[in-house]
Amino acid sequence: MVCSLLGCVDCAAAQSAPQTGAEAFILMDAGSGRVLTGKNTERELAIASTTKIMTALVALGTGNLSDKVTVKQNHLKEGSSMYLQEGERLTLREALYGLLLSSGNDAAAAVAGECGGMTAFVEKMNAKAAELGLSDTHFENPSGLPAENHYTTARELAEITAAALRDPVFRDMVSTKTCTAAGRTLVNHNRLLSMYDGAIGVKTGFTRAAGRCLVSAAERNGRTVIAVTLNDPDDWNDHIALLDDAFSRYS
Repeated sequence: MVCSLLGCVDCAAAQSAPQTGAEAFILMDAGSGRVLTGKNTERELAIASTTKIMTALVALGTGNLSDKVTVKQNHLKEGSSMYLQEGERLTLREALYGLLLSSGNDAAAAVAGECGGMTAFVEKMNAKAAELGLSDTHFENPSGLPAENHYTTARELAEITAAALRDPVFRDMVSTKTCTAAGRTLVNHNRLLSMYDGAIGVKTGFTRAAGRCLVSAAERNGRTVIAVTLNDPDDWNDHIALLDDAFSRYS
């Protein structure tokens, strides 16, 4: 039995799944792409810094990790930051750690600048979305700052995450709790790395427009599950309940 509200989700499983306070959420098997449960999975919403999953995916396919990034004044954006300084030089690898662990908007702008420039980089993000077959996704910037035409859905964000997790460098970066990069100690904002057995991490996000957004992934017995919640005030607890549900009830 298929429920059109959820899209390829077993209705009985969806009805008995943990309830969340999210405006939209999805639970997806990363290997098969099977949607295990969800709500409003096709609703186009702002996604804040979870945007940076696509930023990292495009950067890893464009640049070399040893490439040098030079920080410019226009890279020093408002919001979350890894506290780069104008004129500073760091490797693309270091900038990506700042992007994914510290959620640095400055790192996002510096990465885009290194990988072709802001306009060209955002075009690459949208081209990658099209390559992945995503029809309800559009990016305006690499950081997730509010913009009218910057959005995706819970389902398509899960698909972006599944694609990113196939890159071993991305997977290693988002599962790192702390590291030293460009002379800074960076701490991963994703608390699930310490709260949940088998957590891989992935990405947090928040703006007033988007609310609290969270993408998480966990692996047990060779199986990886992805959870996405958008505009969810209790995202940490909701993700633990969703991931527990996936590992206990689905095979």
